[in-house]
Amino acid sequence: METRVDEVADGIYRLNTKVPGFNFNQYLIVDDEPLLFHTGPRGLFESVSAAIARVIGLDRLRWIGFSHVEADECGALNQLLAAAPLASPLCSKVAAMVSMTDLADRPPRALADGESLTLGRRSVTWLDAPHVPHGWECGYLFERETRTLLCGDLFTQSGGSDVPLTESDILGPSEAFRAEMDYFAHGRRQGELLERLARTQPTTLACMHGSAWRGDGGALIRALATSLERPPQ
Repeated sequence: METRVDEVADGIYRLNTKVPGFNFNQYLIVDDEPLLFHTGPRGLFESVSAAIARVIGLDRLRWIGFSHVEADECGALNQLLAAAPLASPLCSKVAAMVSMTDLADRPPRALADGESLTLGRRSVTWLDAPHVPHGWECGYLFERETRTLLCGDLFTQSGGSDVPLTESDILGPSEAFRAEMDYFAHGRRQGELLERLARTQPTTLACMHGSAWRGDGGALIRALATSLERPPQ
């Protein structure tokens, strides 16, 4: 099993691993304090850590973030913490309160909604998104310099994902996947929270499963919100 590395925005690398019928992405932001978003499950640790080492030394990794508590989001967290002595977990305040203070081998840095973290010349901002698509503690990071939204499970695409960065349709494939397995909680604030994400006006969507996407991210997020409002077929 090999993890592929591609730069999808300036200094932001997509680490992609194929498994039968599916794929997992992590995103590495290279700066004075490098940040990894998503760890992959424990079984991918060796492949993902080798991929990180092709870009930076693991001993430089400073932050290990994730959208919500789930095996593919943070399953390999403690393995990575053991390999990266300077790294700390990065998550929402809810995730820290209900899970990570106990589960992580190092105390987490908990970000409040709207709180920013400086990595060097870059800054990332945490955006709470409870239950979008699922998980009370769910949220996303927005990287301002490249206008990249680390958007977790939004726009999940199945398959092998050989295209690192696309400008083609990802809403159709992601909605086709949701028709087979609806992983959205459909909480009452879903539309409001998606509109808030859209207002960041991202130009790159760093999807956890499938190709990253480049274009008018605000318009695409609003199109997703509209699709979610339709009755199931």
